Amino acid sequence: MKKHVLFYESADDVASKAPPHVPAHWERCQEFHARGMMLMVGTFADPQTEGSMAIFTTREGAEEFATGDPFVLNGVVRSWEVRE
Repeated sequence: MKKHVLFYESADDVASKAPPHVPAHWERCQEFHARGMMLMVGTFADPQTEGSMAIFTTREGAEEFATGDPFVLNGVVRSWEVRE
């Protein structure tokens, strides 16, 4: 089965921007996981310079997640992309 990886590039000063939005972001992660769409999620070793990623079962699921993610909506993420 193909997987789709959502990559996030962190905005400047992600360590201070992210905390207020973590609860809503985590709730969204749990929702997509419960729906069977998100398989894994996490940051790389240095989230500021390396960003983060999540693995989805479909491109549509990854795009739906990103477009409504509080991290994207509130400027915690500079940009995102989905790769098969």
